[in-house]
Amino acid sequence: MNKLSVVIIAFNEEESIARCITSVKAVADEVVVVDSFSTDKTVEIAKSLDAKVIMHPFENYIQQKNFAANQASFDYILNLDADECLSEELLQSILQLRMNGFTADGYAMNRLNFYCGRPVKTCGWYPDTKIRLWNRQKGNWQGQLIHERLVMAPNTTVQQLNGDLLHYSFPTQELYIQQCDKFATIAAKQLKSRNVWVLVFKLLFSPGFKFIKNYFFNVGFTDGNTGFTICYHQAREVLLKYYRAIKLK
Repeated sequence: MNKLSVVIIAFNEEESIARCITSVKAVADEVVVVDSFSTDKTVEIAKSLDAKVIMHPFENYIQQKNFAANQASFDYILNLDADECLSEELLQSILQLRMNGFTADGYAMNRLNFYCGRPVKTCGWYPDTKIRLWNRQKGNWQGQLIHERLVMAPNTTVQQLNGDLLHYSFPTQELYIQQCDKFATIAAKQLKSRNVWVLVFKLLFSPGFKFIKNYFFNVGFTDGNTGFTICYHQAREVLLKYYRAIKLK
């Protein structure tokens, strides 16, 4: 049977880390938690569940996830965030994969995001497909500071797994608004080098387009008040990032 390392990056995740680690116990030969010096009980809980904990300062998601992958004992890695866990169907898919042997270089899975405890399949949030299981010799994390992604080397093979990666990202509306605000600030720093008139054009038209796309075309309206709230703050985040980029210029 192929060996599999599960790697998790964490910071102050005492509410989520046990659920995450427990969900992968049946498929993991080891669980490695890279912690950014949590001030709560994250490390204590991870160690109590037999995870290997490594402390490493956080610079950005790309560097942290690449560092975590390099700490694993085995080449095939399943990467999770601390607020994610495997659905039963996805767990069975990975178990079957391990028994039959890895036949691809990477494996993609759909991610189901939760808002205030409720799964959301509208507003452009689903299927949110991600490559999260891969041979670390064939790919690494790349991208922008808030939109990191696993990039596979040329001529590699990627297969889709059945089942969802469950992402309990926003237990409260307040946390969702805070993250939108945080991501808008980070994005503004990346955008400030662009032409000011391009930024003004984007400021005027992109927020409205974002709302219309996700509320109507991605049927956010079918989720009632939840759908409206998500789409509104998605549009607000777009407005804020261009407004703040213009201010920085």
